Order: sequence, then structure tokens, then C-alpha cells
Amino acid sequence: MKETTVTALSASLLNCRTCHKLNKAKQLPRGCHQLCSRCGTRLYFRKPNSLARSWALTITALILYIPANLLPVMTVISYGRGKPNTILSGVIHLIAAGMYPIALIVFVASIIVPVVKLIAITCLLISVQKKSRWHPRQRTMLYRVTEGIGRWSMLDIFVIGIVTALLKLRSIATIEPGLGAVFFAGVVITTILAAMSFDPRLIWDAMEEEQ
Repeated sequence: MKETTVTALSASLLNCRTCHKLNKAKQLPRGCHQLCSRCGTRLYFRKPNSLARSWALTITALILYIPANLLPVMTVISYGRGKPNTILSGVIHLIAAGMYPIALIVFVASIIVPVVKLIAITCLLISVQKKSRWHPRQRTMLYRVTEGIGRWSMLDIFVIGIVTALLKLRSIATIEPGLGAVFFAGVVITTILAAMSFDPRLIWDAMEEEQ
């Protein structure tokens, strides 16, 4: 016997994006929108223009990722001499200085996580557009993980900000943030917004259409 998947859409339930209360859909006059009975947020069966916004933000992040890795994120000036460092060259310097744990953290948070998140969001968008029925539960879990780890990419920016603020010995050394840090912050912000714009319920729509 074939298992039937019951979704909120098939049960005419609307999930509030703010307080997550399930509301029973009502028949309203044309032009009117149903509001959450708890917090008053406008309700939708699916996020409006979810795929279009997610695609736009993901492509923007891919474009910003190139200068974020090619341009220096900071310059350490010591005794009047300094050399700009990109994210990768900074990791190499940390390894050369024997700071392996910090180098690993920066490499994972600043290089691995953004790439993995961009690949994951792109794969989810393509699978939804192609109406793929491949393991919807696993794809939903992938989305949850992707949404959760994205904010950790800001670690590199926080390190630059904290070190710049704490290093007050300007006669000995100083740190100047580079343009690459701005592009990298843009990558992190746009990927976070891309994940927030994506509606994971679209993954299950193909299963409901099949039924």
C-alpha cells in the first residue's frame, strides 16, 4: 500500500513565519489577506517569490565571493612595515606561526562554510525547480543545517574587528581592515538572506503533486 504524505497545504493550514502558530485557512474576499490569530502577521501558504529572491541573492553571493578571496582582508603594519593578507594567505601565515587550531577554525569558517553553503542552496533551488522527488526529508535537513551554520562565516569579520579595536599600540603595530573584508561580509549576509528567502516547503510540493 502506497504511503500518503499529508502536508499543511493539503490540510489547508497556514504556518505563521513569526510565531509559528498553525492557522486554519479561511475564505476571504479577493484582495484581502489572512492574518495570524496570535501575532497578526500576514499569512502565506508559501513565501512570495521565494525562488526568485533566493536565486538573486545566491548569484550575488557568488559574484561577491571572487573579490572577497582575491582582495586583502587586512594589513598588519609592524614597525612601519606591513603586507596585505587575503583570507588564504592569512591561514598560511597562521600555519607557519604554529597556530594550527586557529588556522583550522579560520579556514573552515571563512572558506569551507561559504562554499558549502552556496553549493547547498544552489542544489536545493535546482531540485525544487526541477520538481525533484529525491529524498525530500534529507533535503529539508540539508536546508536546516545550511541555515544554521551560515552565521559562523562571520567569525573572520569578528576577529578582524576585535583585533583592530584591541590593538592600541600604534607605535609598534596596527591593523587596517582591507576591502576584501567588506566583500566577504557581503557574501555572508547575502547567503544568510538567500537561506531565509528559500521556502523549504517547496521541497514537498512535488510529492503532493505526485499524489
